[in-house]
This record gives sequence, structure tokens and C-alpha cells, in this order.
Amino acid sequence: MNAIETTQLKKSYGAVPIVKGIDLIVEKGEIFGFLGRNGAGKSTFINMLTGIIQPNSGTYSLLGVKGSNDQVKKRIGVMPDYSTLYGSLTAVEHLKFLSALSGNPAGKDRCMEVLQLVGLESHAHKKAAKFSFGMKKKLGIAQAIIHEPELIFLDEPTSGLDAESAIHIQKLIKDLQKKGATIFMTSHNLYEVEKICTRIAIMKEGQIVNIGTMEELRKIYRSTITVKLKHSSVPKTEQVKLHQWLESVGTELEMKEPYMTINIDDEKKIADMIRAFNQCKVDILRVKVKEPSLEEIFLAE
Repeated sequence: MNAIETTQLKKSYGAVPIVKGIDLIVEKGEIFGFLGRNGAGKSTFINMLTGIIQPNSGTYSLLGVKGSNDQVKKRIGVMPDYSTLYGSLTAVEHLKFLSALSGNPAGKDRCMEVLQLVGLESHAHKKAAKFSFGMKKKLGIAQAIIHEPELIFLDEPTSGLDAESAIHIQKLIKDLQKKGATIFMTSHNLYEVEKICTRIAIMKEGQIVNIGTMEELRKIYRSTITVKLKHSSVPKTEQVKLHQWLESVGTELEMKEPYMTINIDDEKKIADMIRAFNQCKVDILRVKVKEPSLEEIFLAE
């Protein structure tokens, strides 16, 4: 059973197509990153999955249940925008209210446990009207996980948070995955997505243009691999032979002891290079490989 499965899911407003037939499978237990520029259709797609709007055509299922109904809604969590908070309610009151709506009312102990998880335990009885943007973001995450859902939708979970809080939330997301939850998240923090997501989809103009693990995405976009070696001194008797061999396996070779930089087209050649240096009685002290980052892949679309 997959956590999310969509078949040719489409949504238009009038004559304007927003989501143009998406086929997607998210397996249980994934931290799935969903990326796209503003206006790509991400929010519309997520709103269809969470039952906020209805698709024009196509089908979808969550946790093996087709469509959106009350039973499956009890098994999913959605991080709401901070503007949906009630200023007159405290953090604990929010969690009690939202958990009751989900059909699984949480007691005070569970509320305090979740507030501790997101770093709000010291603000449990403060009204939301006095919360900073970052605190509201944390409370939104707490609301999404209070009823221990199997599938969690997080929209920009760390935006507006300081570095320490962002790292704390990233760890929380990974901990939720370890406990069996599936996370479907959007984020403009591409480094964060690259770091914690098991797979990533990139959406453009209403369609998914690429999907895969970071390694799979790199293979699509990688034309060359830049390798930089730090090595011991090359014996004079071996310098010409080693230089000629390196020129035969790569391009833009640059040798300035104790460093060598070269572009290659296959990572298997790295092992060949290390063996060649060793045969010339040269020790490899450090290997640095530069590959496309998620930011470079994203901007290439």
C-alpha cells in the first residue's frame, strides 16, 4: 500500500489549467520533497490531496483509501498556515481543539509532549496572538502531529525559523519518519530538502518534470564530475607518464602540487585514478568530488 497515489490528477480554473495530469506514487515511510517555483501548481495539488478542493478529473488515494473522506482525514495531518490560528486560544487549547476535531481528543499530557517536541513547552499557556511568526510555525507543526497521523503534509515547515529551531524541526521530521510516518513536504530551503528528503519531485507549470532520489536527479543533470585530489609529491620519473594517463581519462586537467583537479564523465574513473597514483608511488591524502546541488538542478528547470 502506498501513502499517496495519483493518476492523471487535473485541476483548472475556468479555461486556465493549473495541474495538468499528475501521476505520482509516494511510498509509505518516505520523506518526500515537493518543489516548484511560485505558481507551479504545488498548493493546488496539495489542496486536492487534502480535500480542500476537488479535482476536475483523475483519481487519487491516501493510505490506500480512494478520494478524501472523514476516515482517511483522521489518519493524516496537515500543517495549516499560521493565519488559521485563533489569537484568543493558548497553544494547549489549540491542540485540544484540533485533536477533538480529528476524532482523537488529546489530553494535557499528550499536548505537552507535542509542544516539547516542537520546542514550545515554555509557551504552552501563552495565547497565539502573542506568538512570533516562528512560534506560530511551530504550533502549526504541533497541530499537524497531535493525533499521531500516518501521513503528514508540511508546507514550508522551517520558513521563518532561526537556524537552531530549523535544525530542531528537521530532526523532528526524521524522528517522525523513523516511527513510521510518511512526510510530504514543500520547502524553498533546497539545502534542507537535499539533506532530509528520501525522494524529490520538481513541478513546473502544472506538471512534474523530474522525480527521484538526489543521486538519480544528479545523474540526469550531471554532464561532468569535478574531482580534486590532494596527494604526496610525484616522483620525477613518473610525472610525464601520470600526466599523459590523466589527460586520457578526463578534461581540464590541472596539476599544481599537492593538488590535481580534473573533470571526468564517470565516477568509476575515480577509483582508476587512485590506483594510477598508487602505482606511481604517490599517496592520496584527500579526495573532493563536486556534483550538482539540488539548487543547481532546480534552477536548471
